[in-house]
Amino acid sequence: MADISPPDSNRRAGKRGAEKSGKVADFRYRPPSQPNGRKRDRTPKSRDESGAPAQRSKSPFQKGRKQAYAALDLGTNNCRLLIARPSGENFTVIDAFSRVVRLGEGLAHSGKLSDEAMERTMGALQVCAEKLRRRNVHLARSVATEACRRAANGEAFIERVRQETGIALDIITAEEEARLAVLGCHVLLDDDPGPAVIFDIGGGSTELVLIEPGDKVPHILDWQSVPWGVVSLTDTVGRCEGTSDERLTRYTEMRRVVADSFAEFAERIANHRSDLSRIRLLGTSGTVTTLASLHLELPHYDRRAVDGLVVPSQSMRTISSNLSSMSFEERGGLPCIGKDRADLVVAGCAILESILDIWPSERLGVADRGIREGILRSLMAADARAEHKLGKLRNGRDD
Repeated sequence: MADISPPDSNRRAGKRGAEKSGKVADFRYRPPSQPNGRKRDRTPKSRDESGAPAQRSKSPFQKGRKQAYAALDLGTNNCRLLIARPSGENFTVIDAFSRVVRLGEGLAHSGKLSDEAMERTMGALQVCAEKLRRRNVHLARSVATEACRRAANGEAFIERVRQETGIALDIITAEEEARLAVLGCHVLLDDDPGPAVIFDIGGGSTELVLIEPGDKVPHILDWQSVPWGVVSLTDTVGRCEGTSDERLTRYTEMRRVVADSFAEFAERIANHRSDLSRIRLLGTSGTVTTLASLHLELPHYDRRAVDGLVVPSQSMRTISSNLSSMSFEERGGLPCIGKDRADLVVAGCAILESILDIWPSERLGVADRGIREGILRSLMAADARAEHKLGKLRNGRDD
């Protein structure tokens, strides 16, 4: 098979010891524009958990009131929303939403978001907008990732979303995507010393981050984003269908393509640490959580059983190999996969196996958390700092 070029040829790599971006944007939910110049009735119509009409506090720092925060992650394959309230150093989720939208379907060939993909995504975002209204969210951040970064009509779609739903999506960089994923899931790493690689297999890209654990936030030593995710890799190389030999050929080509993209980052890490087998691995993605569910032989997906699980890497390899040899119908009949994931999970397996080829760790950590949790922690931390600063100013005036 001929060589395949990445759909996005921009080199996206970090530098050892590079500073994290630290970007925390204040994206408050914006109501959709009203036609004919009519002003929107700003009387709150949402209700709280008790069924009583919800009221917005006069100040975001009103004493004793726990604000609701929201994080929306629009990826190449999924649209996910999380709404939570602070609870000590953590937070309590009060609402959530996830839907497979395949926004990036066909993007690798056309360079644009298709009308069908945008309509599917708009339907999911309308649901998210209603949840944001109903939960009376104080502060939200909504981000879009690889599909909107690459698409020629990505910016136009973002504007349409703002006009029709009131959701102001921020197209974040690959670096910011990697940072948020680390911030959202690094707490699941064990207490062993030394560096770890956190990876996020998305729909349109995969982020790899080498970190050194710290007291609260780990130090990012190096990172890489490659434009291969479950959607972009499947669209480019092709679906693993046909005869057994044809499926094997496709899967082998997927692994080769991904390995070539990982090579530069793998070489940099090898220079950083000679004993690669001692680098811990933590994966956050639908691929990793799905394979972990199959490892546990769950009849249906259970986040409580999967999030934070540590599995033998060889088990994940065996499952990946078995899935790549199955037909679409056979994969779709397995628990926790179904038809929604049956055609894309093979690409995820190829990416995962390529990662395990480079870093042959005996164990693999599994995270059902990532960008959304990273956003929520950023928002809550920024608000807490602002509240603390405001309190100091008030005390100064009282003096």
